[in-house]
Amino acid sequence: MAGITSFYIFRGILMNLRFTQLLKKLSSFENRIKNLPSIVNYGRLISVNGLVAEAIGLKKAPIGAQCFIERIIDGKNINIKAEIVSFSEGKILLLSYEEIRGVFIGARVFLQLDSKMNYITRKIPLSMKLLGRVLDGNGMPLDGLPCLDEKYYTTIQENNINPLNRKPITEVLDTGIRSINALLTIGKGQRIGIFSTPGLGKSILLEMIAKHTKADIVVIALIGERSREVKRFIDNVMNFQGLLRSVVIAAPSNVSPLLRIQAASYATSIAEYFCQKNKNVLLIMDSLTRYAMAEREVSLSLGELPVSKGYPVSVFSKIPNLLERTGNINKNKGSITAFYTVLMEDEDQQDPVSYLTHSILDGHIILSRYYADLSHYPAIDIESSISRVMPDIINSEQYHHASYFKKLISSYQRNRDLINVGAYIHGNDLVLDHAIRLWPKLEKFLRQETSEQYDYVVSCKQLSEIFL
Repeated sequence: MAGITSFYIFRGILMNLRFTQLLKKLSSFENRIKNLPSIVNYGRLISVNGLVAEAIGLKKAPIGAQCFIERIIDGKNINIKAEIVSFSEGKILLLSYEEIRGVFIGARVFLQLDSKMNYITRKIPLSMKLLGRVLDGNGMPLDGLPCLDEKYYTTIQENNINPLNRKPITEVLDTGIRSINALLTIGKGQRIGIFSTPGLGKSILLEMIAKHTKADIVVIALIGERSREVKRFIDNVMNFQGLLRSVVIAAPSNVSPLLRIQAASYATSIAEYFCQKNKNVLLIMDSLTRYAMAEREVSLSLGELPVSKGYPVSVFSKIPNLLERTGNINKNKGSITAFYTVLMEDEDQQDPVSYLTHSILDGHIILSRYYADLSHYPAIDIESSISRVMPDIINSEQYHHASYFKKLISSYQRNRDLINVGAYIHGNDLVLDHAIRLWPKLEKFLRQETSEQYDYVVSCKQLSEIFL
């Protein structure tokens, strides 16, 4: 009898729990209904031209407003998310976040409105809870974990930075890479370009920087690269401890150009957020060229005319705007040290993107086909690479050793063919004689396995030991 009584008590408790859960779901549903706008504002689709959809009938819709385009696939209504990007002769131009397929003439285009009838612009999650996550350009999870709570979402605000409020670069950033630490010393808040043609070990160098650099937060933006690179990068670089201090934003080459653009901006916004929290942030963007190509694709679709190798004028203003958001943006806050990869057509010819970034960034690391063909990694061309802030943050002894090291490398490389065929006569050039004698040590110093790590002090010590 006691057992039967316990059974009924347990069943009563279970029914009460289920009833409570049902009431919560009904309450949540009721709140969502109440928050719906009383008026639905929509227009009609009149044409689709490549990436751009044209609509009419949307009144007072601002640029940046979020929309849904009606479409039917397999008899189901599956809306396409889009964004208003321009106006033309009374028509509204929209760019889709995905492939425009299944739409039709006259399809409805709905404006997203909140309960107060305000237009909804794109919002992104910014929070300390981003650490350890892999997200797309809209802040949606790619790692299979739940979405971040809506309370962490905020509208992107691009702040104008007063150049006089920027903090000078005075501290050395330890990258863990011997050749960079000793010969191309990077400062906290510096912006560096890694320039490379395909196949020179750019990804290997980025992995080493991400793993070994001493920074509070690491933000990695994989823009327009191969889809498999995202998984490979996380598996090879982001071990458990590394991922806990990192955020990965991925927009591979198969997503829309609008999403690639937003991913680059979002990653920079995350770096700015942590910088405001007084953190030293390392931002790695691979690649800036793919970002520029996405901007070019969007601009040409909107009717802009190309001016230089297919790039319209607007691209040459958007790249500096993106780059200037990093660095030591405030005297009383943290820093954002940024590495941007730039793809070159070949080692001698500079395309417009690489030419522009050369002049804006605080230094550049050039990768060499010659070293890569010799399986010499990292394949850094020390002669052509430079860190513009290096003289201001290192002591005179290191600067002297680094300058002489580069002089020896340059002398040896200029006379490499003569040396290889035995045509050079010892004693004609004292610097070259010294370079030939030290060449094995110089070459060994420039090599480093991906698993090896040399801190700044050790790197400088090993540099000075070469000349003892």
